[in-house]
This record gives sequence, C-alpha cells and structure tokens, in this order.
Amino acid sequence: MSIKTICVYGAGALGGTIAAKLASRADNDFTVSAVARGAHLNAIRSNGLSLRQADAENPFNVRLTATDDPKTLPPQDLVITGLKGHQLTSAAEGIASLLKRDTRIVMILNGIPWWYFHRDTGSRHAELQFEELDPGGKLWRLIGPERVIGCVAYQGAEVVNPGEIQLSHNGRFILGEPSGEMSADLEVIAGALTGAGLNIMITSEIRNEIWSKLMGNAAFNPISALTRALMTDILADPPLMDMVSKIMNEVRAVGEALGACFNMSVEQRLEQSRHIGGVRTSMLQDLIGGKALEITPLVGILVALGRLTAVPTPVSETILALVTQLDRENQRGN
Repeated sequence: MSIKTICVYGAGALGGTIAAKLASRADNDFTVSAVARGAHLNAIRSNGLSLRQADAENPFNVRLTATDDPKTLPPQDLVITGLKGHQLTSAAEGIASLLKRDTRIVMILNGIPWWYFHRDTGSRHAELQFEELDPGGKLWRLIGPERVIGCVAYQGAEVVNPGEIQLSHNGRFILGEPSGEMSADLEVIAGALTGAGLNIMITSEIRNEIWSKLMGNAAFNPISALTRALMTDILADPPLMDMVSKIMNEVRAVGEALGACFNMSVEQRLEQSRHIGGVRTSMLQDLIGGKALEITPLVGILVALGRLTAVPTPVSETILALVTQLDRENQRGN
C-alpha cells in the first residue's frame, strides 16, 4: 500500500486531531484534506485548524484543504472517518465518492461497529448485519467491510471553538483488521500515523479492544448525558457507580457470549476510569451542543446482542429507554 493522499472525513474532535497532526508532519510526503461542515468548516478555511495538546502551553495551527462536499476531492489512498456510528449512513455516498479500487478506510468508532461480524470466526455469526447499525445495508454495499481497518480510540478531545480542538490527555489509538490479520496495509497505515506523532498500537484482536472500551462507553456516556455530570462527578457518586458497575458486567457477559476476551475485570476497569479526570463524555458534549446522541452503537446494540445471545441486560435496557427519550426531547427543543 502506498499512501499519497489522505482524507479525514469528519474533522471534529478526534478526526480533527488526526487531521492536524498529519498535516503538521514536517516531512510530509502525502497530502491531507478534511471533510467538515458549518462553523467549524468556515473557521478551518479562514484561520486553519488549531490543536492544543495536553502538555503544550500553546496550540499549533495547520492549513489544509477542507470542504463539505467530498465529491470535489480526488479519490484517496486512505480515508479516516471521525464520524459517530449514527452519522455514517448519511455520509455513505460521500465516503464512497473518495474510494479507489484499493482504498482502505480507518473507522474510528465507539461501540459496536456496522462491520463487526465481517470475517468473525469467534462468534458463529460471521457476516451477520444489523439493520440498527447499517439501515438498508448502505454502508455494507457502498463502502464494503473488506476496506475497513477498525480503530478504538482512547483520546479525550473537544472542539472548544470552531476550528479549535483541545486534548485532555495524550491518548492512544488501536488499529486492527476485522480478519485478525497483521496485514501489510495495517503496518503501512500505522507507520504513517505514528510518523505524525500519534500513539498507535496494532492488534490481531480488534474485537476484544472494542468490547473493552464499550465497558466504559455503554455506562459513562448515557449516564453523563442523563445527569449532565462530568466523569469525576459520576465516579464520586456511589449510587451512580453501582449502576456503572452493573452495566459493565452486562457488557462483559454479552461480549463473552460472542467470544470476546477481556484483559481486565470490572473492578480494574473502574479503577482505570478514575484517572480520566473531569472531562465531558462525547455524549454529554453532543447533548449540550443540541446534536443527536450516539445511542444505538453504545447501548441499543448491546441490548440487541443480549437478546441474540440470551444474556439479560436489564440495567442497559432501562438506560436505553431513558436516554432515547432524552434524545427525543433534546432534538425537539432544537
């Protein structure tokens, strides 16, 4: 695989972080473009994209081609999506317009992704598609799961002003092929991102990493939206932490029923969460911003997979009902 052109599709908090670091690479031997929208796009076009890293006194600024119409860009060698799961279907045609025969797509997604069961040998459900994750099979058809490199991100980031991104810590990104292969493409992509100053790991067990992160996302994200609490507030409240623990146990039980292996206990995962600090979860950021909430990949599909595997998920079902209604009311208010 040769990478000469990279497009970050969805240059919000995480996507914008990657776009800025790629564009700032001193020995750039590829061009970087971004797909964004609204005030954020206008700011990037006018003033560039600024990124303040957690350990930096001042932000750095980069200039790059930015557009809200991907069809104005040439076909790309690599596409990196920074969209949330519920935003992907509406972007499918735009993403597809950027693809060449051998283009690969790094998809940074929280929760269970639409391609999850592609080439999955551990669950007895290989190639199963979920309508909730990919309505009408649009992503499967227009993009194709065979192009995907899975990505699990542990990077707190927030768009603090249009065109300005703040990192809460120096995080990491875990990449893996759905097949589990340690492919040449995976190595090349990891090398390009590492060269841009990103902390990249590669794995042959990307599904395990997906489930490990979902333990936190399925619990903290909806609870933070329902309570408007920062991570530190949730961690300091015993009744909320009891609920978090119960959801994490449900995630673990469903994941294990599908063949996933977890490298830490619920207690260890909770202890790890205490080091995150007083940040807003991505779902709370979206709630405050009046945006649609990322419910299905984090909670809805967990409940659906619980039914598929006959694993009870009573707390997650309650959270799903509450946060779904919260999203309706929030959207109605806008």
